Amino acid sequence: MKVCVYGAGAVGGHIAARLAEGGADVAVVARGAQLAAIRDRGLRVETPERSMVSRPTASDDPATLGPQDIVVVAVKAPALVDVARGIAPLLGPDTPVVLVMNGIPWWYFHAHGGPLDDRRINRVDPGGTAWRLIGPERVVGAVAHTACVVVEPGVVSVANPRNSIVLGRPDGRDDPRVDALASRLRDGGIDVAVTGRIRDAIWQKVLMNLVGGALGIVTASAMGEALADPAVLAAAERMTDEAIAVAKALGCDPGDPRPGLTRLRSSRHRQSILQDLTLGRSMEVDALLAAPLDLARLAGIATPTADLIVGLATRRAIAAGLYQSSSL
Repeated sequence: MKVCVYGAGAVGGHIAARLAEGGADVAVVARGAQLAAIRDRGLRVETPERSMVSRPTASDDPATLGPQDIVVVAVKAPALVDVARGIAPLLGPDTPVVLVMNGIPWWYFHAHGGPLDDRRINRVDPGGTAWRLIGPERVVGAVAHTACVVVEPGVVSVANPRNSIVLGRPDGRDDPRVDALASRLRDGGIDVAVTGRIRDAIWQKVLMNLVGGALGIVTASAMGEALADPAVLAAAERMTDEAIAVAKALGCDPGDPRPGLTRLRSSRHRQSILQDLTLGRSMEVDALLAAPLDLARLAGIATPTADLIVGLATRRAIAAGLYQSSSL
C-alpha cells in the first residue's frame, strides 16, 4: 500500500511513522528544515515506550511522488487551500483523501442529508477550493487523539502512551481501502476505530478543541493550570453544554463530555492553537473556534459563553497579527 502523508509535522510525522511500522510504503510532503532533516537523517518519533525511526520518501513537490493508493492530509487549516492546489499529482482515479484536521471540516455537510445537505462552509474552505480540487466524494474523515510536537527538525515527541484515530466516510459507507489503512495503523501501534458516524467523533474532538483552544488562548495556560480555577472550570462546562446542544441539533451524538474534561483538567500539554500563538504561527481560529459557532447559528442554538470566550480569543489572535477574520 502506497500512502503519502501530506504535511509531515507533529501529527503527520507521527502518522507517517506508524504507517511505516505497519508495513506501508510511505512518502511525505514536507518543507523547510523538516524536509531537510527527514531526507538527511530520517523521521524519528519518540513515544513514552520507544523510539521509531523510518526513512520515508520525502519531497516538497507532490509531482515527484506520483499517484498514491491513499493520501493522508495532516496540515493545519490555514494550509488547506495550498494543499488543495498541489494535491492533484498524488491522486489516481479513486484515491481516497484522509483529512486529519481539527475543527469543523470543509466537507461537513457532504452526504449530510436534510436541508443543509452539501452546504459549503466558506469560512474553512474559501471560495470552495478544496471542494472543487479535492472533491468531497474522495474524503475520509479522520479524528486523531494524539498530543505531539516537533521538538527539532525531523523529530516528533509524543506525550501519551495511548494514541488513537477514528476514520469514516461522510456518507457512512464501508470502504475496504479505509479498512486496509486502519490495519496498517494498528500494526504500527496506534488504536483505530472505523465508524459510519464520523461526525459524532468530530464533535467529540470539537468540544475539547473549542474549550481548550479558546480558554488556552485567553489564559495563556495549559488546561491543567487554567481549569484549576473554579470560575474558568465553570465557563468550560458551560461552553461544553452549549456545543453539545449544537451537535445534537444537527443530528450528532458527541457522547459524554466528562471524560474529555477530566483529561483536560490534568493536561500539561499546551493546545496546538496556543503553541501557534506563542511561536507566531498562523492560527486555526476559523476551523476550531469560529466555525462551530457558525453551525450554532445555522441550528438556531444560543451559545453565550462560547461567544464571549471565542470573541476574546479571536481578538487576541488578531492583535498578534496571526489571524484575519473571515465569514461563513
